[in-house]
Amino acid sequence: PSSCRSNLDAPGNESGANKQAPTTPFAWTDITYLLHKQAVSWAYYVGPGTDLPCLRDRTSCAIAGSAKGGTPAIWNPLPNFDTVRKNHQLGNIQSSDRFLAGAAKGTLPAVSWVVPTFHNSEHPPASVADGQTWVTRLVDAVMKGPDWSSSAIFLTWDDWGGFYDHVPPPKIDANGYGLRVPGLVISPWVRPGTIDHQQLSFDAYLKLIEDVFLGGQRLDPATDGRPDPRPTVRENVAGLGNLLNEFDFTQRPLPPLVLPLHPPPGPASTLGG
Repeated sequence: PSSCRSNLDAPGNESGANKQAPTTPFAWTDITYLLHKQAVSWAYYVGPGTDLPCLRDRTSCAIAGSAKGGTPAIWNPLPNFDTVRKNHQLGNIQSSDRFLAGAAKGTLPAVSWVVPTFHNSEHPPASVADGQTWVTRLVDAVMKGPDWSSSAIFLTWDDWGGFYDHVPPPKIDANGYGLRVPGLVISPWVRPGTIDHQQLSFDAYLKLIEDVFLGGQRLDPATDGRPDPRPTVRENVAGLGNLLNEFDFTQRPLPPLVLPLHPPPGPASTLGG
């Protein structure tokens, strides 16, 4: 567990030197450990073409991903967690094709993560249009499937696109919060037209999963039985908002809004006064 350290002097090098995946498993606790422990189904979906055997043998898998052009290995941390390996959960890391099939059949697990290939990631030089088409296909599949009435989709990005942000991140602990990124909530139970002004971070997604599926248990060495040197239990930090506030379970559920994968161009942009 002492391997759980943030390298603040050289950010990004936590995954190993020479652009290789780490040679030792991540020994700290991840959210899938708690889900498995309480028999809550989960899956982590990666892009088609991802070399899954390579991801399961991280010592031989370059961070750039497989030669097939699938999801880069740096976006697939779970295969290197010893909890995932020891709990025999590697089979939960699957191709996103299975997400589409599960959405159509109503057989998705309780908690799903879906990550793109580089081609669909919207990272330069990838096409933003291709990334939006990929995301739309995933959302449409859930909307058209039998589980739409009990679904909540959280769409977010891992960085901010390079645009200047004038608001300093809040100081939470030695790591702080990062730069602000967009986040959307899509659900028949979400409050329509709402902009959430709470202070949120990626920790809020963990908090929601823990509150909804785990009875409020936290990733906390005092309760999950695994030593962990992280400085704070982020889900309990004062000031972190609650994503459940974005829902109204008394309202009439919103119908699906299936969007075209390739919408026609909108009007040309004009300079405003």
